[in-house]
Amino acid sequence: MKGPRTDRGRLLLVLALGIAVTVFTATVPLLRDWFDLRVYYGTVDSWTHHGGRIYDYRVPGTTYGFTYPPFAAVVMLPMAWTGLHTAIAVALLLNAAALVLVMRLLTGRAWRRHGWYGCVLALCALALFEPLRDTFSFGQVNVLLLALVLVDGWLLATGRGRWAGVGIGLAAAIKLTPALFIGLLLVARRWRAAVAATVVAAAATGLAALVAPDASLFYWTRALWDTTRVGRLDYVSNQSLQGVLARLGEPGREVWAAVVLLVLGVWVWRARRAVAAGEWQAAFALTGLTACLVSPITWVHHLVWLLPSFAVLLRAGHPRVAGALYAVLCSSVVWLWFDDASGVDGFIGGSAYAWITLGLLLWLPVGQLPSVRTPRSRSATATAAAPRAAAPTIAAASGQPAPPSGATAAAIGSVTGPCRGVARSASSDPTGSTRSAAANPQSSSARASSYTANPPPA
Repeated sequence: MKGPRTDRGRLLLVLALGIAVTVFTATVPLLRDWFDLRVYYGTVDSWTHHGGRIYDYRVPGTTYGFTYPPFAAVVMLPMAWTGLHTAIAVALLLNAAALVLVMRLLTGRAWRRHGWYGCVLALCALALFEPLRDTFSFGQVNVLLLALVLVDGWLLATGRGRWAGVGIGLAAAIKLTPALFIGLLLVARRWRAAVAATVVAAAATGLAALVAPDASLFYWTRALWDTTRVGRLDYVSNQSLQGVLARLGEPGREVWAAVVLLVLGVWVWRARRAVAAGEWQAAFALTGLTACLVSPITWVHHLVWLLPSFAVLLRAGHPRVAGALYAVLCSSVVWLWFDDASGVDGFIGGSAYAWITLGLLLWLPVGQLPSVRTPRSRSATATAAAPRAAAPTIAAASGQPAPPSGATAAAIGSVTGPCRGVARSASSDPTGSTRSAAANPQSSSARASSYTANPPPA
């Protein structure tokens, strides 16, 4: 199916899509009511103004509180001197800016070829991506961390490695999942960047220990090892390997540890190939996939780490595969097994996002991305030949032929880059906000259910 060819037709299509996406995002995702941001805000407010302790705070009417390392609370301290609505507005602006930076790093200058039309289609497609929807509507920090990490990837890919490592170190100090990227630097033998990331993470953690010594001691000796503080492992929002095993009724850590070691082995092998081929974007994409798989808890909103994988698929000339997988991640299909994820259908459908993540780790193209050759001679012959040599690369990278999922896939097709180196209505809200709260709701999504069903006292 071809899109409209005239500016008027494109404008009408964009208006229709914009209205549909706006109505959807204003009625379904926002029912999460900025729950995680309320946790952050309440924590720092209690800590600074009421003499409370970071890990003792609970959102009124729920059992949920702060679960990040102490440095994250230190970074969020400015919220203590603003109102909640101001904090929400600032969080939206920061997430939007971080998303723009992420897309710029993933696409390079390729977005310019598609103009305003392609950019608006891409924006509509991103608004439908469930991990991004949840990140924005919960007030989460995932996109900010992704931006920090990808900046280091860009530095390594463009030969500015002397400055690489700072972003990864900061991200790892705020949330533990990005620490695996330090492992990537070690696998790639980028010792300087690995040392920089480690030193930055340690310094940030040390700063938090000076500011909040009791909270730091509690977190690193007790809270870190208590997964019950974060949520139930078998909850359907947990799309990690341990979530899959928990829904199978396999509680043993030995099985999970064996699976994690196997996945890490595959990651090391594939990441080395990517680095050897100079494909830093693929190496970072593989590391993001692996971090989601091996983490004990990977809520749906954590899966923003899959975005670099779609950029790699498109650059490698697989727009239909990218469009199909992206459409599944927009569908909220896993929530069909919200009440019961048992049986074969629950094993497959209730862990659909985990299977996509694992499939991408195993089959993401490595060593197949087109490269752009820079002519070494400035002679007339070399200059004239350069556009012809670059033409196949541009054609391969554009990812434009007949996307399978309409406007969404067409928009995804614009997300390419030269960085080397089931539909639901508001009444079926997956967070369960429109149903009675579960006895022990877990994860950010379930926490929103609890918050909606049990609003805090006025």
